Amino acid sequence: MSIAPHGGKLVDRLLKGEDLAKASKRALALPRIVVDAYTAFDIDGIAKGIFSPLTGFMGEAAARRVLDTMYLRDGLPWTIPILLAVDQATGDGLAVGGDVAIEDDLGAVVAILHLAEKFSMDHAYIAEKVYRTTDLEHPGVAYTMSLGPVFLAGDLDVLKAREIEFQEYNLTPRETRAAFEARGWKRIVAFQTRNPVHRAHEYLQKVAMEICDGLLLHPLMGTTKSDDIPGDVRMACYTTILDIYYPKNHAMLSLMPVNMRYAGPREAIMHAIIRKNYGCTHFIVGRDHAGVGNYYGSYDAHYIFDEFEPGEMGITPLFFEHSFFCRACGNMASIKTCPHDKSNHVFLSGTKVRDMLKAGEVPPVEFTRPEVAKVLIAWAQGAGD
Repeated sequence: MSIAPHGGKLVDRLLKGEDLAKASKRALALPRIVVDAYTAFDIDGIAKGIFSPLTGFMGEAAARRVLDTMYLRDGLPWTIPILLAVDQATGDGLAVGGDVAIEDDLGAVVAILHLAEKFSMDHAYIAEKVYRTTDLEHPGVAYTMSLGPVFLAGDLDVLKAREIEFQEYNLTPRETRAAFEARGWKRIVAFQTRNPVHRAHEYLQKVAMEICDGLLLHPLMGTTKSDDIPGDVRMACYTTILDIYYPKNHAMLSLMPVNMRYAGPREAIMHAIIRKNYGCTHFIVGRDHAGVGNYYGSYDAHYIFDEFEPGEMGITPLFFEHSFFCRACGNMASIKTCPHDKSNHVFLSGTKVRDMLKAGEVPPVEFTRPEVAKVLIAWAQGAGD
């Protein structure tokens, strides 16, 4: 029996058949709002059950409860409110109790919002709770502070799922659950990433695979920072390393079409909950999970799990220290398993790696697989032109 979704039921807000046809026709006569890519990805997350048990955008009471207590309701952890904001004029023109058509950033009408509530909330309060800072240099804070002053809440009927690049890998929670069952996997560990897999990542994944039936390599493919490595480059790295260095019957690749919020500890909890909805039983939490800059401590994303009762999360977090190759040990290790001085450890900063790649230099095999480095060199040299 597979792990239960968060809240007990996998949400599906995508209309089909006659219901879809009727709603699509009705949407043409409704007042319409236009949303950005960030909100469009949130709509998709609600539609497919990625954000189960949410059935729409949060109202004020739910949002404040999440911000202040990190619970959606008693016994159900939730750390980041999922909100829809519009400008004042747009908000003033919409009536509570009515329906609103939502057009996405690509020009498609993707959903109907059953408007149950309009409210305001201090953006700095949201930022401080979610990101632990109001510094506008933080990308999540900057986005939050740019939002309109009126929040709209209510259930969604979704007319169209969002398709992304490499759509064939964009499995829904229902589809990953079916894939796990077909493979006979009962213990599934998920690995979150928005970067190519290097040797330290590989080490963490394979240690976790020793106690699980299979690995879900689950890179985030929603909105990210402009300086993150492009999705097509990352996908080439993922498929390359999986084909060569992972057993096909114990590892699979799927995409997570969710925004990167860079919320550190609170986002680590959300990433665990989301993977639970995808059917995973275990979740790897590494150093500075979902962090950015120096806003969070290296292991704050580990410590936040202690703020919840055992079993409340419904998925088992696996906490890992920073990993490295130790020349004295002759293998990958962490400070838990290696007794040797740091001079034996192979650490490379992101800046150092980028400089090497742009120069056409292959980083040491202790840091990255050469096949992955080849993909990154081709990208880095092109990006530097």
